[in-house]
Amino acid sequence: MSPTVVAAPPEHRRVLVVASGLMLVMLLASLDQTIVSTALPTIVGDLGGLEHISWVVTAYLLAITAVTPLYGKLGDLYGRKVVLQGALVLFLIGSALCGLAQGMTELIVFRAIQGLGGGGLMVSAQAAIGDVVAPSQRGKYSGLFGAVFGVSSVAGPLIGGFLTSHVSWRAIFYVNLPLGALAFAVLAATLPSVSERRKHQIDYAGTLLLALGLSALILATTLGGNTFDWASPEIVGMGILCVLSLVALAYVEQRAAEPILPPSLFRNRVFVVCAAVSLVVGFALFGSLTYLPLFQQVVRGLSPTSSGLQLIPVMGGLLISSIVSGQVITRTGRYKAWPIAGTAVAAVGLYLLSSLDESTGSGIAALHMLILGLGLGMVMQVLVLAVQNSVSYDQLGVATSGATLFRSIGGSLGTAVLGAIFSGRLSSELADKLPAGGGSAVGGSLNPAQLGRLPKPIHDAYIGSFTDALHSVFLVATGVVVVAFLLSWLIEERPLRATVETNAGVGEAIGGPVDTDSLREVTRGLTRLVGRERTLAFLEGATGRAGIDLDPSAAWLLLHAGGPGVPDDLHAIRARPHVDPARFDAALALLRERGYVADDTVSPAGLAVRDQLVAARTDCLRSLIEDWEPDAHPELDPLLRRLAEELDTPPREPAADAPATA
Repeated sequence: MSPTVVAAPPEHRRVLVVASGLMLVMLLASLDQTIVSTALPTIVGDLGGLEHISWVVTAYLLAITAVTPLYGKLGDLYGRKVVLQGALVLFLIGSALCGLAQGMTELIVFRAIQGLGGGGLMVSAQAAIGDVVAPSQRGKYSGLFGAVFGVSSVAGPLIGGFLTSHVSWRAIFYVNLPLGALAFAVLAATLPSVSERRKHQIDYAGTLLLALGLSALILATTLGGNTFDWASPEIVGMGILCVLSLVALAYVEQRAAEPILPPSLFRNRVFVVCAAVSLVVGFALFGSLTYLPLFQQVVRGLSPTSSGLQLIPVMGGLLISSIVSGQVITRTGRYKAWPIAGTAVAAVGLYLLSSLDESTGSGIAALHMLILGLGLGMVMQVLVLAVQNSVSYDQLGVATSGATLFRSIGGSLGTAVLGAIFSGRLSSELADKLPAGGGSAVGGSLNPAQLGRLPKPIHDAYIGSFTDALHSVFLVATGVVVVAFLLSWLIEERPLRATVETNAGVGEAIGGPVDTDSLREVTRGLTRLVGRERTLAFLEGATGRAGIDLDPSAAWLLLHAGGPGVPDDLHAIRARPHVDPARFDAALALLRERGYVADDTVSPAGLAVRDQLVAARTDCLRSLIEDWEPDAHPELDPLLRRLAEELDTPPREPAADAPATA
């Protein structure tokens, strides 16, 4: 029979469309972590409220941190499509309100609303890809989502600066509306309504107490010494609320069926050390990224667009060292040296940044920022990897979520605390350096254009005060990262599991907090392992060792049509988004010919062959987990059997030189 060329079917194109829509909503949420940084001077110049500038970033990060543990479980219970759409609507409402804000307090509140939706976008988009993509392909899409985080981290300050310079700072929020509406329409039309219907006991009390304790802590550290005295009733009250909330959290987590932070994790030394280092590094990263654009615009007089370009060395260095360290760790299996070296390099970078002033050249500033980025990139993904490698398989998901949660907490704290240090030092310096009456000329403005019109004595005094305040910010951040350097020596290095070494990537390095479970994490690792060995060849080998003469398409159909508890609805299987109908029909014809399917139902002979297939593929998957011990990890046995049934390439369009029949 002559070869037949078959074009990509509509179902395959639909998968690409859905994946594009999911990556778009992920991009929107991750962009808004950094897009406002280059617009902050202009925003403050318009709305005032310099002393609360850090909260424009902190409110968003804190809201994302608080809701992330909820969205994943809500998606399992009620369907990821409806949860994702609800999060997208909330995010767009927050974006519209941010663009309409008439004061700094309004903007901060609206940024929190935006973050409540943004956390759902990050979690639900990653989970929803499993509804349309075959398990054997999900490792590839996980990598694409990691790339989205990388692109957004570099592009966020640049896009924010461009829109601020050429349109308005409000445009950085309004631009979300058409893009979000497009994503909503695409997903509404193409994303299937699928839920795992897994039973969850959602830890609402733990989530609320964590958010309450963090909010009280951040408010106390931000307002203490600036808006209120440290001994004032307001600050003391927030301190008491923070302590009571965290104590109550510890009590609640001991009794929660599915705690967001299981107390047993804190008996794991590796987790405790990595969580502490992750918190400290997140503190330095987000805190420094907030104030670098301020330096570029206020002290050096650059435009918002140019200040965004100046941040590329930080994010570029972070991406480069993340990728390089991940590759080296995969080849060598050694990872402890990376966080030690990374925190040392990051501390050097922050210390060098503390020397920036009006006379610093662009090349020197870029070099200092590159050093910071290179250091941070060596640390973040390694911390997630070390945690995954240190816990039992049944805690793999919650430990991964916990590691990224502490990094996000650190980002919220860092932005708030360094903001308080900056505003306190700036106020003190201005009081000392401004001539009499100069304070009214400056006011609460930070708009570079307005500063340029100030009389020279006042302008010089303000720039000097601003530079000194930034020096304090970077010196404190340096000291914090030195603490992380000392803690990094306490990380215990253990032989890497084969499934774990495949999981660390760019998403783990710079992404937001995640919500996952152990089954998803092991699945992700195994799909990448199988992908490295070429999925089709791997599964064909298993089929051959079982003595079964079936091609991959027919084997896939037999696995998916005859499983326990699986309805024998071949028409429903044929309609799945990632299944090519023509290939499916050819596979079904072969099964009928062999007697494995009769009257559109899997025959007893077919069920017997299916059991042989599952057993052979389960054995193949066991060979990929080098440290697996059935007695020590009984939770893995049902997982491997489930993967043996799912982890396969469905009937797709044949290659250009392949026959049209199976």
